Amino acid sequence: MSSSVLGSRRMASTIANSLSFKLGVPLRLHPHPTHTSASLGFTTFRRSYVVSSSAFANQNREYVIVGGGNAAGYAARTFVENGMADGRLAIVSKEAYAPYERPALTKAYLFPLDKKPARLPGFHTCVGSGGERQTPDWYKEKGIEMFYEDPVTNIDIEKQTLTTDSGKLLKYGSLIIATGCTASRLPEKIGGNLPGVHYIRDVADADALISSLEKAQKVVIVGGGYIGMEVAAAATGWKLDTTIIFPENHLMSRLFTPSLARRYEEFYKENGVKFLKGNSLKNIEAGSNGRVTHVKLEDGSSIEADAVIVGIGAKPAVGPFERVGLDSSVGGIQVDGLFRTSVPGIFAVGDVAAFPLKIYNRIARVEHVDHARRSAQHCIKALLTAQTHTYDYLPSFYSRVFEYEGSPRKIWWQFYGDNVGETVEVGNFDPKIATFWIDSGKLKGVLVESGSPEEFQLLPNIARSQPIVDKAKLQNASSVEEALAIVGSSL
Repeated sequence: MSSSVLGSRRMASTIANSLSFKLGVPLRLHPHPTHTSASLGFTTFRRSYVVSSSAFANQNREYVIVGGGNAAGYAARTFVENGMADGRLAIVSKEAYAPYERPALTKAYLFPLDKKPARLPGFHTCVGSGGERQTPDWYKEKGIEMFYEDPVTNIDIEKQTLTTDSGKLLKYGSLIIATGCTASRLPEKIGGNLPGVHYIRDVADADALISSLEKAQKVVIVGGGYIGMEVAAAATGWKLDTTIIFPENHLMSRLFTPSLARRYEEFYKENGVKFLKGNSLKNIEAGSNGRVTHVKLEDGSSIEADAVIVGIGAKPAVGPFERVGLDSSVGGIQVDGLFRTSVPGIFAVGDVAAFPLKIYNRIARVEHVDHARRSAQHCIKALLTAQTHTYDYLPSFYSRVFEYEGSPRKIWWQFYGDNVGETVEVGNFDPKIATFWIDSGKLKGVLVESGSPEEFQLLPNIARSQPIVDKAKLQNASSVEEALAIVGSSL
């Protein structure tokens, strides 16, 4: 490599990576924040990535991505699109597989074999957004160096090196942390690690669960959120005795209203799923063979189970990167609107990033596939090009359940915006339903179940525009279509 080219790259890297910035850390920011002495100041200094060939087999790790999920896959694609991957990019992952679309693991991956389950390589990134399928061969063809099943165990910020579990020492110029989350686990002392107790975060977890479902008769699911709803729906495809237990009063308590949750619960019950609401797990018991046999609840009752699936949330996988700088309010690694951390040359994207949610003037950490994709793309474009506009994300969530072959009805809802304020519900769930969140006269959030493609496309426009709506008029709407037309006319 010539000295002139090398110098140009160093200069570009310095300009892109080492801009100083300040980021306020309160949960909610003022629309026009003033940075006080409490703000974190970030210094500027030159990063270098070239070391002697005697120290490393490959000198060209100008960019290193740590992680093997959606964010890593979409970041890799963006490097390729900008002509900066071949011989320059390495990906270090604890996974045995190339990056894939993780949401499949609690949906079609869990279907029985006779109901067309999803399998790799079918859902490698970036097929989830209609992009090219990035198989292991794709990374080879693009000149991207892959390190599988070798998680990073240590970082030396001053020397710009990573140490992996196998003892590899990797030099980086720019580092993108895309480690995502890990599943929250039950304590070992109450049976959280017994054979037959499952957590889902990767393909190996899902494979182990399928192995249990093939032999199981009675399944207990701990948690009434995303994981609980999606796994319970898949379990009905296996015709298993399925019970969901959770301490809240209704499903998806962080998003659904009690009325909306009741509609879903009724549908699940019609499909054979039982609910134990307002109850907490005390411990899980095993039989003489060491496998789970019962789940005991705080009220003293006991449920038979030969498979237990735990879905009680997730924690950002900050691992060895705590020194980079964590956010105390939402967890995760603190970044600015270009996903730069407090250390020049180090970035964080996806689930693990605590970023400024511009539309609502607060710091957020979003565990969602759409954010993983968009944040990765935004970060890499800012790193490699002259792009300087800050990330402007609109929160969105969705779920798809009961989609297996032979299901009496497929369920698919989408939500955009913020679930704050009063709610208006329109429709009866058969065939569709919508919930609108209104705060100070403005429409802040909207959820639609069983909408048409055109209706779903309207939702982000509504949530971003936050139109003033006539609540009484919305309440009197006779159908979801009429309600969306009322809101649409306010845009």
